[in-house]
Amino acid sequence: MTLGDEPVRAPELRGTAWLNTERPLTLADLRGKLVLLDFWTYCCINCLHVLEDLKYLEHKYADRPFVVVGVHSPKFTNEDNAESVRQATARYGITHPIVLDSGRRTWDAYAVRGWPTLVLVDPNGYILGQVSGEGHRDALDTAIGQALDLLAEAGALDATPLPLRLEAETGALSPFSPLLYPGKALADEASGRLYIADTGHHRLVHAALDGTDYATIGSSEPGAEDGDYDTASFRSPQGMALDSEHGWLYVADTGNHLLRRVDLGARTVTTIAGTGAQGFQRRGSGAARATPLNSPWDVALVNGTLYMAMAGLHQIWVYDPAEETVGVFAGSGAEGRNDGPAEMAALAQPSGLASDGARLFVADSEISSIRAVSLDGPPIVRTLAGGDLFQFGDHDGKGDYARLQHPLGVAWIAEGAPSGGYVAIADTYNHKLKLLHPTTREVTTLAGAGMPGDADGAASDARFSEPGGLSYAAGALYVADTNNSTIRVVSLPSGETRTLAFPGLCAPGLCLPG
Repeated sequence: MTLGDEPVRAPELRGTAWLNTERPLTLADLRGKLVLLDFWTYCCINCLHVLEDLKYLEHKYADRPFVVVGVHSPKFTNEDNAESVRQATARYGITHPIVLDSGRRTWDAYAVRGWPTLVLVDPNGYILGQVSGEGHRDALDTAIGQALDLLAEAGALDATPLPLRLEAETGALSPFSPLLYPGKALADEASGRLYIADTGHHRLVHAALDGTDYATIGSSEPGAEDGDYDTASFRSPQGMALDSEHGWLYVADTGNHLLRRVDLGARTVTTIAGTGAQGFQRRGSGAARATPLNSPWDVALVNGTLYMAMAGLHQIWVYDPAEETVGVFAGSGAEGRNDGPAEMAALAQPSGLASDGARLFVADSEISSIRAVSLDGPPIVRTLAGGDLFQFGDHDGKGDYARLQHPLGVAWIAEGAPSGGYVAIADTYNHKLKLLHPTTREVTTLAGAGMPGDADGAASDARFSEPGGLSYAAGALYVADTNNSTIRVVSLPSGETRTLAFPGLCAPGLCLPG
């Protein structure tokens, strides 16, 4: 980041709601502070990466008059809801003030053109400079350090604290919940077991399909330690895949940029791919433990090969267990919708994977579409349903005429269709479950009233809140209902929905009576 030469007055911060603060803040309230404005939206993987940079900077300059203010400028309709942003604020552990920039008025006033954008504002309300995209931690650190030193010498700083009140203290976060913001679920009919990415608790839970006989995997302290169930650690784990032959559970350890393997017999966790650093390689392959990954969000095991939804690179990667290598399978790395040969195709933050053995189905979240990648012969990417980067909604229909809103999960249902099965969709921001017939490309709603809530019952009455993952077993879908911090069971074909109980399961280190 470079400091600007000409003084430009920062526009006022305008929005429809403020979070993590007792009252709305104005630039006058921020006088005497060096302010970093973060223009973000919580669907955006690049924005989530920048949150880690912001936490680093906030910690480093915690004893100086430096303030981060998030300007949440929504892309999707669901993100223009204060409660949705409140949940995201709690889920991602954000502790700085956030303004909900409905209509993107503040975005327009600052002439922002893309997510994320960061703007540095001096204690008198003038813009010092800005950067866009991720990967600017060092430049920001240097600019902030230099500016604070110069401003301190000039006597321009005021250390009076702001009137903060964290959303985590208002009930949006439920740290006592047995599950906390679960991202994915994996149900295995053959073994009668259910595996849950207990994402907010940084652990895994596995239980019988009826919720009994549970065990936890991981210490629940965020980290990347290998070891036994009690000492191993994860950071915001997401997708899982079961290798029944070897008794292994593969885990996309998203927050650590790692691929982990759980030996269910030996009760151990081992890192098998990634370095722990965020990677930006978009071509070729390499040794698994020497190649950095970038926010792997889901995994699918097909005929002995493990596919990874590499959300941070807009690609599908592949892990070869025999050769212990990882590399690009599909996607050029460009973000968008482009069908065709794997190396030329464009995807957009793929976040869910499933397979029928011949095709890999992809929940391509940022273009609100479901894609298919052929596995027989040279891989070809094809869009089955949905739109493009700014084409989304809630509309049942066929192919390009169907509309979804940021779907995060898919599951294969190998029965019930004349030509061999359906793809179930977690239509996350529409708070619904839908079915896609891959041959006709017809999308229909299975369950969900279309508004966030927590209600069981008939398909049209059931309410979910940003369901993020789902898996099929024994005639039902097991759904990670993320913002409700629950697992829901949806019967097929009726769509009847119930909440699965886990008798005796507790939040880490705490058991509640009853």
